[in-house]
Amino acid sequence: MKMFCIKYWVHSILFLFIVGTLSCSDDLTASADSRLSFSMDTVKFDTVFTSLGSVTRKFLIYNKGKSDLLIQSIGLSQGKLSLFRINVDGTTSADNQFKNIKIRANDSMYVFVSVTINPNNSDNPVLVEDALTFTTGSLNKKVILNAIGQDIILFKNRRITTDSVLTAQKPFFVMGELTVDSLRTLTISAGCRFYFYSDGHLKVNGTLIANGSFEKPIVMRGHRFDKVAFEIPFPYNNIWGQWGGVTLNGAGRHHVLQHVFMNGGAYGIIASNTDMNQPSEIKMDYCRIHNFTTTGLMTENHDLNITNTEISNTGSYCVYIKGGKHSFVHCTLANYFNDSDISSLITNRRDSNPALLIMNMERCSPMESNFQNCIITGSKDNEFSLATLFADTYKGNFESNYIKRPNPLTGFQFKNTRWAAKADTIFINTRYMSVIDAYFDFRLDSVSVARGIANKAIAEKYPLDLLGNDRIKDNSPDLGAYQWMPHK
Repeated sequence: MKMFCIKYWVHSILFLFIVGTLSCSDDLTASADSRLSFSMDTVKFDTVFTSLGSVTRKFLIYNKGKSDLLIQSIGLSQGKLSLFRINVDGTTSADNQFKNIKIRANDSMYVFVSVTINPNNSDNPVLVEDALTFTTGSLNKKVILNAIGQDIILFKNRRITTDSVLTAQKPFFVMGELTVDSLRTLTISAGCRFYFYSDGHLKVNGTLIANGSFEKPIVMRGHRFDKVAFEIPFPYNNIWGQWGGVTLNGAGRHHVLQHVFMNGGAYGIIASNTDMNQPSEIKMDYCRIHNFTTTGLMTENHDLNITNTEISNTGSYCVYIKGGKHSFVHCTLANYFNDSDISSLITNRRDSNPALLIMNMERCSPMESNFQNCIITGSKDNEFSLATLFADTYKGNFESNYIKRPNPLTGFQFKNTRWAAKADTIFINTRYMSVIDAYFDFRLDSVSVARGIANKAIAEKYPLDLLGNDRIKDNSPDLGAYQWMPHK
């Protein structure tokens, strides 16, 4: 009897031990899986220019448990053949495979990912993918990696010495100065994309003809597609100063820009001409010049004919005009440069200058202004300054405009001008708030004070707005570059 009790007791203990061991093993496996997590499940590189490599992406591995965690293996599915390269907690591997990586309890570590895509002799983007696999026990987890590879045409300190036409098959990557010689014409076809390196800019000593279209605008922007930093969720493309800008130099030139979208540089267009007796000309239709460190459009002794164009958000003047005859019709000049949550992270601030300055100086060609159906506004009390030092040689015609200024101007022809001394509702959004995914939008709000007050006879000469909407269809045209439309 005593022997039976002892055997029973031993068997019971063994049974409980085995059950308990199996139970603990299951708990550890499930626990290990639940403790292993990541800051993102997909690492995207957007556009990677072939041969140039890419910036590095990174994400975090978390151990959210109360005990240390052993990851038995981390590796790319394609191993050493992968176009991606990984760095785990500061360590690299030739075959992109790592063994026995330990993460302490309630801790994390970085994984850095880079990619280089070879030229593929294709005009179209190519998708490159791989997967980063993490093994803990019998369980696997994955983080997907993908990148869009794009062949480019590289211009590095290139000089154009003959009349040239650029077509849109591949993007242009500009490093340093792309220069057009005097007496030469550079023609840019619809759909061309220019990605400028940090020191990149376009210098035109001859003539620039940029012929975009509604369907295929010409794009000029910085080359970065990533975000400022892992902890800072602002895309580089939303930040000013990522490249230089466009300079137009010389007398007697005749430049044309249609459907050109420029953003994110140090300056937009600076057009310089010291010959007051031979002004150059700029014709600009359906363009957008947005988010520049200094100015959007600065001209000296140039005749300007600008329609259906937005020039917005600059660290100083949106538009600075000195000398020449200039006409702005259905344009939006809006400066809310400071109104962004980027301002708390980046030191650049808007200066005290207005959105528009018209300057009549001694060495200027005779000046004449024509502003019709335009919006001139921003975050400051005064967004319009007219400095006519030689009033007897200046002619000004301002008809049916919205102008933000604390007091009306007199002495020139201001007809049907709506002077604003306070912050009216005009646009959909005049702030950049990344936390709620809101970016500047200078289309008209449904309750905008600029709706329905444009001069109809003038609007009928320019029936399509910057986005191709019909501004006279409802018989109630709006001020500025955009006709109000119901927004989805």
